[in-house]
Amino acid sequence: MNTLKFYPKKIREEYEKNVKNSGLTTSPEKYNNKSLLISFIISALSSAAFYFLNINMLYSLGIFVFLAAFFYFRISLKAGARIKKMEQAFPDVISLMASNLRSGITIDRAFLLSARPEFTPLDEEILKTGKDIATGKGVDIALKNMSTRIDSEKISKIISLIVSGLKSGGNMSDLLEQTASNMKEKEFIEKRAASNILMYVIFIFFAIGIGAPVLFGLSSILVEMVVNLSEKIPEPAETQVNLPLTFSQISISPEFILYFAIVFIIVTDLISCLVIGLVNKGEGKTGLKYFIPLVLFSLLIFLIIRIVLLKFLAGAFLAI
Repeated sequence: MNTLKFYPKKIREEYEKNVKNSGLTTSPEKYNNKSLLISFIISALSSAAFYFLNINMLYSLGIFVFLAAFFYFRISLKAGARIKKMEQAFPDVISLMASNLRSGITIDRAFLLSARPEFTPLDEEILKTGKDIATGKGVDIALKNMSTRIDSEKISKIISLIVSGLKSGGNMSDLLEQTASNMKEKEFIEKRAASNILMYVIFIFFAIGIGAPVLFGLSSILVEMVVNLSEKIPEPAETQVNLPLTFSQISISPEFILYFAIVFIIVTDLISCLVIGLVNKGEGKTGLKYFIPLVLFSLLIFLIIRIVLLKFLAGAFLAI
């Protein structure tokens, strides 16, 4: 059964593209069916466990949605990492091609000799392109087909420049060498820019991973203290003089504050990961790989702060 057909068209196309770009040999339909099956089995087991533990079984639905989203973003990140790896290897590949052409090797042979194991996964695309040229396909057409298969905007622009240079009568080896030099220079500039914004990334991580859990832990304890104090306040007498400031029982439960803090920490961590990815790599989804470690770290800090504050303040305030 093809479960992808139930997805919106835009999400379905993005899903199929990510599976193709990730290098998986399985089809998008099979990958999606497998991921949904695993999500369903885990959520069903969780539902059974929640039933025996007297926990709301609706949480199992949340587990299913989380796992389905996890598998979707996992393949998306894998596809992005594979494309990034090819982009990093591309300058060295075309520089090697230029050296092969200068030594008198034909262009199809130059492509085939440039497909080295250290350039994986780009070597597979280079081999396909070399074979296309060897079988009589035009160099410009073979290069355009390669850019379509790789699906990288950066590589597509470089290939378009190379094709334009070839059509205008430029020397192939000089064109490739100059292009490789420009790509390496651009990569160096990008690394310098990344090092300059590293402090912003560290600040975001510190504020979200440590600052927010500490504040939420402190506020949740303070709410518990106020709730306990309000429960012990006696009802005011009817003859008592009205004062501008009065105390009454608080209807908000400490459990609500605790759950609110946990949910807010998780949502804040998600948004922060997207911001980190956008600031660091220029693409928000690249920061999702930090989401689970950041959530675990934030919740650990939150629980530690609560335990420490309860230990030192319970005797002084909560027992009043």
